[in-house]
Amino acid sequence: MGKLATRRTQGERTAQTRAALITAARRLFGAEGFAEVGAERIVREAGMTRGALYHQFADKADLFAAVLDEVEAEIAQRVVGAVAGFDPADTTGMLLAGAGAWLDASAEPDLQRIVLLDGPSVLGWDRWREICLRHTVGLIATLLQDGIDRGSLAPQPVQALTHVLVGAVDEAALYIAQAGDGAAARADMDLVLRRLTLALTAPA
Repeated sequence: MGKLATRRTQGERTAQTRAALITAARRLFGAEGFAEVGAERIVREAGMTRGALYHQFADKADLFAAVLDEVEAEIAQRVVGAVAGFDPADTTGMLLAGAGAWLDASAEPDLQRIVLLDGPSVLGWDRWREICLRHTVGLIATLLQDGIDRGSLAPQPVQALTHVLVGAVDEAALYIAQAGDGAAARADMDLVLRRLTLALTAPA
């Protein structure tokens, strides 16, 4: 029992250390950007040592990947919350509500910086995309398949449609983030995404 308790305590300490580093890094990366934040500031903010950082993560970019993964998981939960009150047969309505929740989250300055502005350049396109898709593809694919099973959507290739929709919303978020007038860009994208979603999910 003593050894088991010790292992459990060590595991808990490891998890707490990792969580503290991710929390500190997320706050700093979101406020100032990856390039402006050194490892020393992160460990000081977390109340840890450099040794603790490099025991948990290969480097600062690896820590950034963990931050991005946490942010993407939270955004996915927002999407789930946004569609929770819908009639399960209203597949198109849920898709549009989920897209709106994603765009709302992407407009928050700290999340926008981490997910859209720093993510691809820090991690490279492939790793950034893998982390982003990890939390959204399953949600959207499940929703689409349910719509097809209910008859509210025409039968069609679910994975292909999922990637088209996710890609469209991601590009919409990037477009809004880089626009001089974010409000006008958002209004334009809401219109375009609505028309696109209605067209893609229309009965055959």
